[in-house]
Amino acid sequence: MALSYALLNLNVPVESFNMIHESVQIHPSAVIEGNVTIGANTTVGPFTYISGDIEIGEDNEIMSHVVIKGPTKIGNENRIFPFAIIGEECQDKKFSGEATSLVVGDRNVIRESVQMHRGTVQDKGTTVVGSDNLFCVNAHIAHDCVVGDNVILGNNATLAGHVTIEDYVILTALSPVHQFCTLGAHCFVGGGSIVVQDVPPFVMAQGNHCKPFGINIEGMKRRGFSKDEIKAVRRAYKKLYRESLTLEEAKQEIAKEAEEYAVVKQFLDFLGNTQRGIIR
Repeated sequence: MALSYALLNLNVPVESFNMIHESVQIHPSAVIEGNVTIGANTTVGPFTYISGDIEIGEDNEIMSHVVIKGPTKIGNENRIFPFAIIGEECQDKKFSGEATSLVVGDRNVIRESVQMHRGTVQDKGTTVVGSDNLFCVNAHIAHDCVVGDNVILGNNATLAGHVTIEDYVILTALSPVHQFCTLGAHCFVGGGSIVVQDVPPFVMAQGNHCKPFGINIEGMKRRGFSKDEIKAVRRAYKKLYRESLTLEEAKQEIAKEAEEYAVVKQFLDFLGNTQRGIIR
């Protein structure tokens, strides 16, 4: 059955909604209830369930059998594939129904059976997902995670609670990340890895437990970093991982070059802010 604008088929009175734009297309089998706002040119597919305090922006494609619960805010131009569960309550035994939230940015591709859970009051209360990300089949984003922009999570990649994923990270298939870990910008984690400590920016890593194997040269080239910047990051990597220095000794050596290269300063700042320690 083709999608059609079917607001009158919803199971609650129209006045209970903040706003559903007249250009929204809602399949007659979809259920929408609660304080829901849907922006222009969004489509809602068959058997999708949207419930709670929900704000959905413009030009989104929400396919069949999607569950969206709130409080949740979703931006513009996202594509959400069947059986994704967005904004469900978290898997935390301390959760007692508090009004925590999920915020999702723009232009994300959220594939089949992806789960994104709301935050907890024990942390910031909000799970945050940025823009231009690809979340492959069955990727899991737990409570209080922060995911940046241009991130790829492969099939069955899983983030435990309180994880931070910086911009341009690639976490490939079947890789779980331990609570409170941070994956630095532009790092690449190979498939089947278990991440239990922080992965610095630009680093390539793999294994159980995850170990460093160089820097993400190809990714840096694709994103426009210069040859000098790539070489500077390689030198910083060698100071950290190849010269048998302690972390403090490596930081002192890296600091010399951080004065000249912003990418090295980014690398150094990450080392200074790590909470769980870095992979070694």
